[in-house]
Amino acid sequence: MSLTPRFMTWSAHFITLIVPIVSAVEVTIPLTAPSGAASLMGNLVSLSIEQDRWIDWAGTTEPNTFFNNVLDNFIQITNTPPFVRIGADSEDHTDFSYDVEYEEDIFPPSSAIKPYPEATNITVGQGFYNIISNLPNGTQVHWGVNFREYNLTAVYLETVALMNAFSSPAVIEKYITLKFIEIGNEADLYSRNKGRNSSWNVQEYVSQWEELAYNVSITANLSECSYTKLIGAAFAESSHNNLSGFSPQAIFNLGILESPAGQLIETISQHHYSGSFCTGGGAVLQDLMTKSYIRGNISMFSPDIEATLAEGLDYILGETNSMSCHGAPNVSNTAGAALWLLDYTLYATQVGISRLHFHDGIGYKYNLIQPITLNYSILDGSPIAPLAPHVQPAYYAAIIAAEAIGSSGTTQAVEIPIDEDNVSGYAFYEHGILTKAVFINLVAYFSGAGVRNSAHIDFSFTGPGYGPDIMSVKTLEIGYASDTANLTWGGQTYETSDGRVSGSLTVDVLPVCSGVDLQETEAILVTFL
Repeated sequence: MSLTPRFMTWSAHFITLIVPIVSAVEVTIPLTAPSGAASLMGNLVSLSIEQDRWIDWAGTTEPNTFFNNVLDNFIQITNTPPFVRIGADSEDHTDFSYDVEYEEDIFPPSSAIKPYPEATNITVGQGFYNIISNLPNGTQVHWGVNFREYNLTAVYLETVALMNAFSSPAVIEKYITLKFIEIGNEADLYSRNKGRNSSWNVQEYVSQWEELAYNVSITANLSECSYTKLIGAAFAESSHNNLSGFSPQAIFNLGILESPAGQLIETISQHHYSGSFCTGGGAVLQDLMTKSYIRGNISMFSPDIEATLAEGLDYILGETNSMSCHGAPNVSNTAGAALWLLDYTLYATQVGISRLHFHDGIGYKYNLIQPITLNYSILDGSPIAPLAPHVQPAYYAAIIAAEAIGSSGTTQAVEIPIDEDNVSGYAFYEHGILTKAVFINLVAYFSGAGVRNSAHIDFSFTGPGYGPDIMSVKTLEIGYASDTANLTWGGQTYETSDGRVSGSLTVDVLPVCSGVDLQETEAILVTFL
């Protein structure tokens, strides 16, 4: 009887075992805040709202409860409401009329690129401004007026209406305040969008801005002592140190800060998107999420920030998001974009940016929040079953940033050096003492990719004091980078009918010496206990 050796039998059957790759990452974190650590306010992540459909966001005779709830979620975490900027492209297409109660808009046709386009003409009345009283208590506001039309009467009427609204008892009793007036949106693009002729330049801009801003300041009774101040620049691009173009350095060089109105500038605002969908095309989610790409999109403004801080002014991104022209489909509205927003925001603090206003409009693809029921797809404008108000994945990133900052009012943050192409980390300090850390794995994990790899993070600590022994780990759980819903943060969801968090909180309590695993397309908040 012939016997077949067992090893020959095995050779006829191949079993492939796919084992996840776990890379080892060692991080060293100071126990006390290093000199120069960035100070973070609770409203680090704030909003920019497209003005043309402001009444949908705020509500008219009654507040928009869903919108207020999703704003109040931040107040519950940080004791600070998000800063709200109202304006953008449609601020430069707005006129005032005493014959209009709230607003009357004229919209261009919908398109596949912009299913919900901005209005080309907006006529507003006093009620349009009065409904600011519908926002949560303590909200600070940054509101834009029309510079593109260069109409002194129109801007005078808008300014009067603004000041009337913010001096009303309904607004005062809720401590809602007008912190900034912005005069013109992205004036550096006026020669391209027919707001000015082809010879439009920064010298003309400064001259015209000073005239119009002076009239606004007189009408609004602004002064060195007034709470309300002016926003400077609000440019779409920057020529940086090229003084012949549009940049903070260029307008400083032309003496804008010495003019009567320019002396009321307290903050320089820059607008920036990390890419464009204005002509369509195939944006790639992993490109958006890539660590080096995120840093390049922020660090390019370092000369501008340095020049601005040298003048004693704050520097913000007054309008920003992933892809211009309302975002790219299946990129800007995804879970991967949430991780982009979290790393983009936290890295921005490291170069001197004090606040970021993420732009939202009704039906825009990159929104954090969709505040009303939608009847057309945000991706291509096709009819859909009514889609109730809801948050989009990027909202979770804002919540994570808020939880990392907390409510102490003393939070500082530093980036943790990590020698990994797509793993980022940040340490957070309260009263100068290490309290938390955020880690983000920016590798995009997609359906069909097979095994999901991880980075294992081990901790060491430097500086005086004792390192923590125990930590809690809260995880942003994501199925795939391309997911547009069904994320959970610590086992809980914000994808609810009222915008409030739901579900049982889940955190892992671990010894610090065990380290922690961070999957591809994942973020965690570590709290040192």
